[in-house]
Amino acid sequence: MKNIKIFKKPLYQYSLFLPIVCLILVLIANLIQTPTFFKITIQNGVLYGYMIDIINRASGLVILAVGMTLVVAASGGTDISVGAVSALAGAVCVATLGTEETYRVPYIVAVLLALLVGIICGVVNGYLVSYMKVQPMVATLILFTAGRGIAQLVTGSFILYVKPEQFGYLGNFMPGIPVPTPCFVALIIVLITFIVLKKTPLGMYIQSVGINSRASRLIGLNSKLIVFLTYVFCGLLAAVAGLISVSRTMSIDANNVGLNSELDAILAVAIGGNSLGGGKFSLLGSVIGAITIQALTTTLYAMHVAADQLPLYKAIVVVIIVSLQSPTLIKWFKSIVPKVYTNSNQAVKEAK
Repeated sequence: MKNIKIFKKPLYQYSLFLPIVCLILVLIANLIQTPTFFKITIQNGVLYGYMIDIINRASGLVILAVGMTLVVAASGGTDISVGAVSALAGAVCVATLGTEETYRVPYIVAVLLALLVGIICGVVNGYLVSYMKVQPMVATLILFTAGRGIAQLVTGSFILYVKPEQFGYLGNFMPGIPVPTPCFVALIIVLITFIVLKKTPLGMYIQSVGINSRASRLIGLNSKLIVFLTYVFCGLLAAVAGLISVSRTMSIDANNVGLNSELDAILAVAIGGNSLGGGKFSLLGSVIGAITIQALTTTLYAMHVAADQLPLYKAIVVVIIVSLQSPTLIKWFKSIVPKVYTNSNQAVKEAK
């Protein structure tokens, strides 16, 4: 019988190989540190365990990473305002609902207003980048600095609390459902985005514009509109992440909601094997990258690393992970593997 090949090429040549390996290494580090790391139980009718907590906490970052992936792929730049946009959207939602025992307006109205704020922020960023030709980091730096200030104006520079219990359903658990609600939200967003990109030409258009926008215009693509829409979508997802964040704490603290989340989102895209220069992208890779970052955070907390020292250790590990995915190192690895394989075969033949 002929040998059946499961994979068409060596595993290391697949784009998701290194992101998955990095995630596995981080999970193994967690297991060594905490032997009960993979244990999942049910307490008070909900799932409980380290893995559940990681997936739950990573849900908001997964949502941000999806939007950031498309922005990076289309424009070759990053949106560093997503954290501030999350805070602003959350502030609008909480301020609209009020701090009374009952909502001042229907909950859906406040949610729609928050999502509209995210879309408007995306429109501003997208217009500056695509039509005004402002560098993405410079364009989004405006809302990065001003977004939290606007959120402070909305909240009156106070930490506002929401009293109705139903407000916490989005960021925690729905009654009778043992799985955290953010997991469902993240899964739905990833699936919808994946289906749209795969079942329509939009995914190919984004890659084409990211690789060469001028060539894309010559073949009839509206490259400006495509870049513009990716920023609008990124702003919308930032608002969703902000709603989850304020729902978790039943409050809005404009100084802390989404703080440094833009950096984690960019790192998730990089760890996922995506080029920050634009072009070809992997949505699943970014999702794996987001979970890896959250798992890494859990590892550092288990090692009793202080919260203010966390960014330092995280940066060191991320530099190592990203370096492992550098084109130069991958090219060197690919050149070494065939030689090792050939030498091993030669040694076997000589031994016989």
